Amino acid sequence: MLVIVTLVMQGIGEVKENLSTTQMLKGILDGCLLAIIKDKEVYGYELAEKLESYGFHSFSEGTIYPLLMRMQKEELVTTTLKKSTAGPRRKYYSLTPKGEAELEMFIERWNYLQTNVNRVLRHESDSEHLKGDETDE
Repeated sequence: MLVIVTLVMQGIGEVKENLSTTQMLKGILDGCLLAIIKDKEVYGYELAEKLESYGFHSFSEGTIYPLLMRMQKEELVTTTLKKSTAGPRRKYYSLTPKGEAELEMFIERWNYLQTNVNRVLRHESDSEHLKGDETDE
């Protein structure tokens, strides 16, 4: 009985961890997609593969395509249909100038959040940070 309860609890912990990670990443995924698309035109499945190569294993095409459709509606990306040697034509995504501006804003917000979250994790307050600046002068 104890073994079963332990295994069930471990499974619940894994599910909670996966849900928490996925929820945290959803807000970041848009920026990651824009950054990948910025480098070159890519199609949806290729985006999923690239995300996986960067370590994001929890996002499928089913997650990515609705985001791409929204980005297209918001004029952040444009699409072009191109022939494929391996089947039907593929829809390739590329950034618009508006998408490039959105990516730049994402990078600024990410850097701000990353800096401040790291400060919280190190227990470094604004006043401590400012004191450190004063002693450097």
